[in-house]
Amino acid sequence: MERMEQSNVQPETEDMLRIRGQDIPVITTTMRHLQLKFFVDNPRIYSVLRRDKNVEPSQEDIQAKLTDMEHVRELIQDIRRDGGLTDPIIVRRGTWEVLEGNSRLAAYRRLAELDPLKWSMIKVRLLPEDVDDKLILALLGQYHLKGKTAWPPFEKAGFLHRRHIEHNVPVDQLAREVGDTKNRVGHLLKVYDFMLHHDQDEKDRWSYYDEYLKSQFIKKVRNDELDKVVVKNITTGDIPRAVDVRDKLAVICKIPKVLKKFKSGSYDFEDAYSAAVQGGADSTPYMKLSKFRCWLATKEATDALSRTSGETRKKITYEMKRLNAIVPKALKNLESQDID
Repeated sequence: MERMEQSNVQPETEDMLRIRGQDIPVITTTMRHLQLKFFVDNPRIYSVLRRDKNVEPSQEDIQAKLTDMEHVRELIQDIRRDGGLTDPIIVRRGTWEVLEGNSRLAAYRRLAELDPLKWSMIKVRLLPEDVDDKLILALLGQYHLKGKTAWPPFEKAGFLHRRHIEHNVPVDQLAREVGDTKNRVGHLLKVYDFMLHHDQDEKDRWSYYDEYLKSQFIKKVRNDELDKVVVKNITTGDIPRAVDVRDKLAVICKIPKVLKKFKSGSYDFEDAYSAAVQGGADSTPYMKLSKFRCWLATKEATDALSRTSGETRKKITYEMKRLNAIVPKALKNLESQDID
């Protein structure tokens, strides 16, 4: 390996790379790209090619998949225009895995297919062979969770999920690392878990499940049966847009009879939404009244009202008496209109 390293690596500068408070020695140099390997555990590669941990994708599979991605096609043009890489890719010495810069390597190799001589050498930063895997993932987080090249939500969530599950990093620590709230990180993990459980690995569908799991209206009626129906409707395209989960599915969930028919298959998605609208679920007056009624019936409301005292208690008593006088009149007005 030393002979290979001496013949293919041309040392240029030595430096230090700080990762999670540790200074890691690195060498910036150029070397033959053919000696390098894609990092199969890179979150971008992992999200599209390595969902099954027992099957490792080949280097050829990774090259083909990455080259087909739009951002890599753009990189090809950028690298050609600049005459090379602006920032070196980061490589682990010994294994020669590209820890950071797999997309750039794929773009570079595509250019090498067109002109092997011009694009034979690539600029790299070499990390020690024994660098800890946790530091590698932390480095990727620095680049893609807080840095300028952000991963899409599915890849970000996948990265955080692996840090949480495989490296036992608590949610609050993950939140500090990525500069986000604990609730937001917890939600990302929840959505990713849901997608894994239902064998959903299309990152473009992330926003559908994001909306599904954050809706308070849906949360009240969610169960395994609804989960399966929703996943099926998203997969088949019967729920065509993520906003339809937020705007239409939430409406369906407000009318129990309609929701039951949607889950049983008696109504398709659009039929269920139309029936829910006709049932008043999308009516602003209905939603305001329903929300107030549901709150007033809770133990939380009962306890809150019972704890009031003094002037506040007098004001609440007054409002309740006014409601008691207004509701019969409003109800009588509605019923008289129905008769007409």
